[in-house]
Amino acid sequence: MLTVTLRTAVALCLLTTLTHVALLFLHVAPPNFVSNRFSPQINAWVFPLFEQNWRLFAPEPDSVNRTILARTAHTAPNGSAQVSAWFDLSAVDNSAVEHNVFPSHTTQNLLRRAWTSYGETHGGDDTADSDRAVMMQKYLRNIAVARVRAHRDGAAFEFIQLRVLTQPIAAPGKAPGNRPPAPADERLLPWWKVTSP
Repeated sequence: MLTVTLRTAVALCLLTTLTHVALLFLHVAPPNFVSNRFSPQINAWVFPLFEQNWRLFAPEPDSVNRTILARTAHTAPNGSAQVSAWFDLSAVDNSAVEHNVFPSHTTQNLLRRAWTSYGETHGGDDTADSDRAVMMQKYLRNIAVARVRAHRDGAAFEFIQLRVLTQPIAAPGKAPGNRPPAPADERLLPWWKVTSP
C-alpha cells in the first residue's frame, strides 16, 4: 500500500514538473501555433508568480522614488466608519533591506513590482479592462492587506485604500539655478473591499 502511494506521489510530482517546464517554455518561446492557441491557459499559470523577463540581465533602474501608503476602514458596531492613519508600506520594506545583510529579492521588489504591474495594466484611471488587470489589482491589494495585518496585531478592517507618492530623482550634481525640487505626484486609489483571511 505504501509503495503504491509513494509511486503515485512521485508520478504526480513528475507530471507537475513537466507541465510547469512546458508552460514556461511556451511562455518564453517565440510566438507559435501552440502558444497562440493556448495563450490564456499559459498566462493563467505563469502570471504573476512565474513571470519571465530580461530585467535581471538588463535592469532598468527606477528614475523615481515611490512611497506607497495604505489606510484601512472599519465599520464600528454603532455603524460609524473608523478610518486609520496612513501606514507607510515602502518604509517597512526599506527598513527590512537596510538592516539585513542578505536582504531577499522578495523584500526588495514585491511591492514595487506589484505597483509597476498595476500601473501598466490600469493606466491612470484605475479601471480594470482585462482579466490581467483584475488579477494585478487583487495582487496589489493582497500584498497591502498582508503587510498591514502583520503590523496591526489583528486589528479588524473591511476596506483598504492605497496612496502612491512619486518623486522624480534629481540628476546628479547641483541643479542649475535655485530651482525647488519637482513636486511629488500623488495618486489616490479607490477603496477596495478586503476579503477575510
